[in-house]
Amino acid sequence: LHSFPTRRSSDLLARGLPKILSVEEVGNLLKLASSEAEIEGNSDKARTAVRRLNVLLELLYATGLRVSELVGLKRQAVMRDSFFINIVGKGGRERVVPLNDGARDVLVGWLEIVPGEKFLFPARSASGHLERQVFARELKALGARASIDASRLSPHVLRHAFASHLLQGGANLRVVQTLLGHADISTTQIYTHVLDERLRELVALHPLSG
Repeated sequence: LHSFPTRRSSDLLARGLPKILSVEEVGNLLKLASSEAEIEGNSDKARTAVRRLNVLLELLYATGLRVSELVGLKRQAVMRDSFFINIVGKGGRERVVPLNDGARDVLVGWLEIVPGEKFLFPARSASGHLERQVFARELKALGARASIDASRLSPHVLRHAFASHLLQGGANLRVVQTLLGHADISTTQIYTHVLDERLRELVALHPLSG
């Protein structure tokens, strides 16, 4: 079993369990974003915007980055033929996050669109990169087109989905802690309800259960 300090259920409930989307709902979002990015006939500006949203969504669900980390990614953060991204998180702590094939493929295509740029998602803003509010607004609009209520969808919700779906698949909590960039395991323990559910499922599959 996973080895990590326990916290009382009341403590977790006081903080509130994170909102998440199902694997199916995230899959529908990814599929819609991908299909919209392939539509021909849009203006160059509109086509670039939908392709950017597709890349943002793929990267977010593949890595669980904080939205500020995601929109502020620099070109130099992409490592080793786009298989990894080097993240500088809170407190200047660095972590290396791997990419799955889907995220890597769209990222490689996107790099051809923004060659020579300092940021992966450049914009005419004070920061020089896409503002997180713009991404959040575009994400909610995509969710509406995928029949997902706006109140249930935000970049942070997808970060939660990343972590919860990994744990549902059997990932170790400390691995998830590293990927999320949490300095303390207690922060990651908000997801222990997912582990509890997973353990109940495993017990239910025991040949002598029931």
